[in-house]
Amino acid sequence: MAAKFEIKKAKNGKFMWNLKVTSGEPILTSQMYASKSGAKNGVKSVKKNARKEACYDRRKNKAGKPYFILKAGNHQIIGTSEGYSANRAMENGIKSVKKNAPGAAIDDIC
Repeated sequence: MAAKFEIKKAKNGKFMWNLKVTSGEPILTSQMYASKSGAKNGVKSVKKNARKEACYDRRKNKAGKPYFILKAGNHQIIGTSEGYSANRAMENGIKSVKKNAPGAAIDDIC
């Protein structure tokens, strides 16, 4: 399986997407969008900004685990990663988004 964005409808009626790598694991997750078109616009923004190093913000969660967010040019958060076990694993996650997001297919599963 190639990397892809899966757009789905959540139980609350809103829409979201996950960027999944070839293993099927999600490496980037969106916020909730009121409409499917909003979610699709979020995917377009990820594709546009994924290769820009300045768009990544490295952080630590409450448990002290590293994670990253991807921001658009207007500094709004586009996607959030999972918590990683170490900084090196987080950096590999960023490399994967940079490599896979721009060419990833979109799978509308709603």
